[in-house]
This record gives sequence, structure tokens and C-alpha cells, in this order.
Amino acid sequence: CWGEGEYGQLGIGDIGTVYHRAYPVTVSLPAGRTAVDISAGTFRTCAVLDNGSAMCWGEGGDGDEVGGLGDGTTDSSDVPVYVLLPDSSTASDIYSHYRHSCAVLQNGSAVCWGANGAAGWLGDNTTDYSSTPVGVDLPSGRTALTISVGTNHACAALDNGSAVCWGSNGAGQLGVPSDWLGGTIGTSPTPLYIGLG
Repeated sequence: CWGEGEYGQLGIGDIGTVYHRAYPVTVSLPAGRTAVDISAGTFRTCAVLDNGSAMCWGEGGDGDEVGGLGDGTTDSSDVPVYVLLPDSSTASDIYSHYRHSCAVLQNGSAVCWGANGAAGWLGDNTTDYSSTPVGVDLPSGRTALTISVGTNHACAALDNGSAVCWGSNGAGQLGVPSDWLGGTIGTSPTPLYIGLG
């Protein structure tokens, strides 16, 4: 990783010493493990490892940045910590952003963790933050292929070629009519098909 590291998001154990690196530095992954997917957010970074486990590092709890590392705490860490995936689950895709992170599991389900906001950024039909991954309420019978997280919303591509989004819709980011555009849907804590299809 390289760039800003003030919150430990470079994963090299240097928080409080050297905040920024203009050149790549090696993340302190567990011995014998390699990364197969990685996503760098504003205050934290997350990765899927070759054995399907997931790890995050950086800011874990500051203001509304609660439980951002997914390890069951609101602590920050300048080295990778394991995300507490559901029992016997492994991850295939991960995405971290400003306040929350999400992952697709090998069985096609999706989970998110961190801040939830009044709009329901975690997609579990609540507005409660979670320091461990919670299941995204995907449409019945559908599985997720990949996931992407925005500042206050998230979207997933599904196995049938459709896509769903959830969270804030103030600027139409859910792909459905919003209050800002003169429509009716301002937020949705549960996934909606893009275009209401």
C-alpha cells in the first residue's frame, strides 16, 4: 500500500510515526498468506486472503466510523485484523469505503459492517451500526457476484444479471427515483432493484 496512513490504513504498523508513504510498502499479512482481492477506503483498507478469510486495517471507531474493521470491536489497528465472517464462511469479493465495508461470500450471500446511518448503509433493513458483518437482505432466491460501496450506499450485481442498491438515495444513487429528483424514495435500508425492475 502507499499514500495516506494517518489512521493505520497502510497496514504496516506505523501509526503515530510516519503517516504518509509515496512509495509502496508491504502490508503485514499473516505468515504464509497472500491477498487475492483488496479495497482501499478513506480511513481503512480490507483484503480477501488466499484461504478465503478477510482482514481489515485502519480506523475502527471514531465518531460515526464505528466498527469499521469488522472484528467485533471499535478499535483501530495499523496492522491487519481478521474480519469475523459468519461461521464456516469464506469471502470472494470485498469493498471498503468511507464509513462501512461489504463482502460477497463464497456461497453468494453478502455481508456488510461498520456505520449504518439513518439510511441503512449495511442493507440489513436496520439503521444500527455493526462491528461484525451482518447479512445483506438480498432478494429471495438471488445471490451476489460482486459488490461496491459508496460513501453512504452500496450496490451488488446479482447472479441473474440484475443489480440492487441500498442506503441513501438523496442524489439518485440507488438507481430509482429520489426525493432530490422529485420522486418518492429518499433512502432504503434494504436492497432495491435498480430501476425498480
